[in-house]
Amino acid sequence: MTDLQAFRCAAASEDRGDDLVGTASTVRSFLLLEHAGPWGADALRDARLPDGLGAHLAEQGRRNRVRVLLVRRHGRGDDSGGTRVFAARAAGADSWLQAATLSSVDDVRDVDLAALGAGHSAGLEAYNGPLLAVCTHGRHDACCAERGRPLAAALASSSHADAVWECSHIGGDRFAGNLLVLPRGLYYGRLDPESALAVADGLDAGLLELDHLRGRSDLAMPVQAAEVAVRRRLGLVGLDDVRPTSARTHGDLTSVVLDAAGRSVAVQVRRLLGAPQRLTCGARRDDPVPRFEVEDLDGL
Repeated sequence: MTDLQAFRCAAASEDRGDDLVGTASTVRSFLLLEHAGPWGADALRDARLPDGLGAHLAEQGRRNRVRVLLVRRHGRGDDSGGTRVFAARAAGADSWLQAATLSSVDDVRDVDLAALGAGHSAGLEAYNGPLLAVCTHGRHDACCAERGRPLAAALASSSHADAVWECSHIGGDRFAGNLLVLPRGLYYGRLDPESALAVADGLDAGLLELDHLRGRSDLAMPVQAAEVAVRRRLGLVGLDDVRPTSARTHGDLTSVVLDAAGRSVAVQVRRLLGAPQRLTCGARRDDPVPRFEVEDLDGL
């Protein structure tokens, strides 16, 4: 076995103590399309979709700033009688989710990605979520499959089964197992089956589990770090207890003002870069490890 094959980015990240906070991919609009797989290394390019559909979705997703994911039920069973598609908009308390069942996967071309990217209806029906999307994309990164599939199995065997989908790459391979909660755009990392169930149970009660929270995808990464720091300092775990109201960045320093349960808090967050490391299982080069340091919390 070669060194590249033996290396596991998630284990290396844990050993280094890489910080989870402020690492959620910055995405506000998502399209989830059911496809049992296999997905290949690049899901939209390599999955067995109708001719031209993957390229169409990739191009339209880039153009309209929509993250397109392939999803499947755990075990890859498909007895729905159609292809499920979901559109989500992450926008704090104003987040929303829509869904439809397509008679043909190619019908996804009719979903209005331009509207979705702009924060408007994609033309589907309102859906009462949430969705729990577990990254299990092993052809993209081995850690996603090795650590993600046990999460999907545990959640699929629980009271949360209807909400659970396996999904293609969502970012942050070294934080596997990764969970994306829609429509809120909550990213969780380094989950095992027990902690994944705790996250899902808490969300049902409108509560956030903070130890594994990477951040909210509708916020810039320094703002994610500021929100989590304030929540931890004040013990605020309600879904809408903390709301960023402004942010201004100069170089590596971001000044953030947040409403924390009616209390105004100002936070200074600095972006730092650590020594270069191999950040994914398949990385061919080392890259600096980014992290965020909260330097000042004024008003606490």
